Amino acid sequence: MTESVLSTFGITKRFGAVTACDGVTLDLRPGEIHAIIGPNGAGKSTLIAQICGGLRPDEGRVSFLGQDVTALSTRKRAQMGLGRTFQISALAMEDTVLQNAVLGALGARGGALGLLRPVLGDADLRARALHALERAGLADQARTRTAELSHGQRRQLEVAVALTLEPRAFVMDEPMAGMGSEGSAQLTQFLSDLRAEAPILLVEHDMDAVFALADRLSVLVYGKIIATGTVDEIRRNPEVQTAYLGEQA
Repeated sequence: MTESVLSTFGITKRFGAVTACDGVTLDLRPGEIHAIIGPNGAGKSTLIAQICGGLRPDEGRVSFLGQDVTALSTRKRAQMGLGRTFQISALAMEDTVLQNAVLGALGARGGALGLLRPVLGDADLRARALHALERAGLADQARTRTAELSHGQRRQLEVAVALTLEPRAFVMDEPMAGMGSEGSAQLTQFLSDLRAEAPILLVEHDMDAVFALADRLSVLVYGKIIATGTVDEIRRNPEVQTAYLGEQA
């Protein structure tokens, strides 16, 4: 069996009397897109925060590239190659597309964020940033102010910033949020091609995109994984249909 790139082992997170994440075990394998789906309030954001380092589990552990990273910070995990995009954009809207990508490259190298003008003169950082923008289809927009991009282009820029890490895996939180059908279709194709370079753990509510992209799905309900399988297996699962998919299946 192929060794997993990213795994969780029984991770649990409680907030007072509420168990937001309850003994979740899952893995991300090379070359795949593994989607996590579930209703609002299922615990998806809490799960992702534990995987990426924003929250530490009360129980269980997280493994990345065969190393226990449960106690490592978000930044340390990013420097190891865990690339993340966010449900709500974390881009600097008044900076240019290139400036955002350069800051991502600086973070990958372990530098402090600050004094942007000297950093932009760093040939290595600029080259890494421009290469990431080219791969994300944004090289022609390098000098554009980020606020002037379309919603879909901003999502592409978030992926480009993550690409400056030379990631070994991606964690993506609702990349299709707020997109129209055309933008969603373009990003779906982009992510489909991206999995060959680094596997993607995908949280997404757009079920058309999920069904088109996912090699495997895990369904999270009330903090627990109730099923994991292929698209066809999840569509046919009666417990999943009752808990979440309904007519979407």
